[in-house]
Amino acid sequence: MPGRTARLLDEVDRRLLDALVRDGRASIRTLAERIHISRTNAYARVERLVREGVITGFRAQVAPEPAGLGTSAYISLTIEQNTWREVSARLAQVRYLEHAALLGGDYDVLALVRAPDNATLRDVVLNQVQSIPGVLSTRTWLVFDEFDGVRSPWT
Repeated sequence: MPGRTARLLDEVDRRLLDALVRDGRASIRTLAERIHISRTNAYARVERLVREGVITGFRAQVAPEPAGLGTSAYISLTIEQNTWREVSARLAQVRYLEHAALLGGDYDVLALVRAPDNATLRDVVLNQVQSIPGVLSTRTWLVFDEFDGVRSPWT
């Protein structure tokens, strides 16, 4: 909710978030055992974190290559001033676009695309993204390898 002051997370909240990020399918009982709190406390805290919008959902993490998406790239976009809403609405409809963010810096938008192959990536960039009204230019960086950090921001 805009204008609302964020509630500070305490140590137990952060440990709960860390456990859920590592295993979003963990039961309340398992969470409670892992962080040494009662099941009632774990349930109430998870419910509160969901209600307050700290936890926005639970989903599977999919490895792109085994799932048939062997080509990944970051695409930077330069857009016309004041077109973010329109451009983001159109980007949200582009198949294979996994994530996009409005930036401050040399580029206006950074998008992550995961496609089955280079031909599909080319189509996404040249035919879909570059045809969006308000997009002035793009730049593409192929991803050769990737990894997640080993440290959770919640602990």
